[in-house]
Amino acid sequence: MALIEATNISKSFGPLQVLKGISVVINKGEIVSIVGASGAGKTTFLQIAGTLLKPSGGKVIINGSDVSDLRDKELAKFRNRHIGFVFQFHHLLPEFTALENVCIPAFIARMPKNESIKKAREIMNFLALGHRLNHKPGELSGGEQQRVAVARALINDPDVVLADEPSGNLDSHNKKELHQLFFTLRDKFSQTFVIVTHDTELAEMSDRTITMHDGLLVN
Repeated sequence: MALIEATNISKSFGPLQVLKGISVVINKGEIVSIVGASGAGKTTFLQIAGTLLKPSGGKVIINGSDVSDLRDKELAKFRNRHIGFVFQFHHLLPEFTALENVCIPAFIARMPKNESIKKAREIMNFLALGHRLNHKPGELSGGEQQRVAVARALINDPDVVLADEPSGNLDSHNKKELHQLFFTLRDKFSQTFVIVTHDTELAEMSDRTITMHDGLLVN
């Protein structure tokens, strides 16, 4: 079942054309890696797929919704409810505890506070973070911080998690743990992942690898 359908996506920044007509389908429950040299357009495509950027041309359909028709407020609401994000630098808010960071998207979605906290605790326990609920990001290891970021991405039961170099800032041990976590979440919850990565090990583990070069798909 197609979850994301991107059709003839182009993107220019002034005279610079970054994407030159990309069409791709991501199916529900897939783990797809996007690889290619720096500057190939991988992150730009991921941001368009995640509704963070609007394409110059083409359209994106996510779970049957044509997001190109949505206005900014509607897009923000759609993004909060349907898309989770994990970045290389986890972007946790340093003044809040791990639990509070995980709860933020649920609060934005107006989930009742008690329900948000209960759900965040359940996810964090599943990710082996139950003993770190009240620690602030500065008190966590790099691997723990990234697992908190994954928990935050999952709190609203998104249709898809988009990850941009999620293990790029981790040592080899934490990198392997994070990669395995993605597959555990896919197998247990049918979670879909689209991952921009330079990590060949992760790309080889994925269900499918998409290679980009100079704003185009090459396979």
